[in-house]
Amino acid sequence: MTPERLAALHGDCFTIPRPWSADEFRGLLTQKNIHLISHPHGFALISIAGPEAELLTLAVDPDQRRQGFANTLMADMETHCRAENVEEVFLEVVDTNAPARALYVACGYTVKGARKDYYNGPNGTKVSAVVMAKTL
Repeated sequence: MTPERLAALHGDCFTIPRPWSADEFRGLLTQKNIHLISHPHGFALISIAGPEAELLTLAVDPDQRRQGFANTLMADMETHCRAENVEEVFLEVVDTNAPARALYVACGYTVKGARKDYYNGPNGTKVSAVVMAKTL
């Protein structure tokens, strides 16, 4: 996927946190520790640092949701992480994003903590995040 396609899809999926631009994706993809897992209807972007990885973002085309693509991306991301000798994957999710939280729980992630007022929401509001993790 091109940075432009990644940004367009991210923009279709997110308001909180704000969507990332093509230039932001382009910059991320030049970093050695950033890995892109992509499929025709979505992608996962991860950062790997030694035995740990962070799921930076996961996006599935809104018109293609509820078809298992997010589960496939999660499974492929974990397979990739195992091949890179990652032992644990972390992520942050908006605390009010029930569908995403349910996906992560179904994939075996557990809540490890919270980040109060972590994201900037609309009109200057602050939105909290939940930190989740899974040992591979």
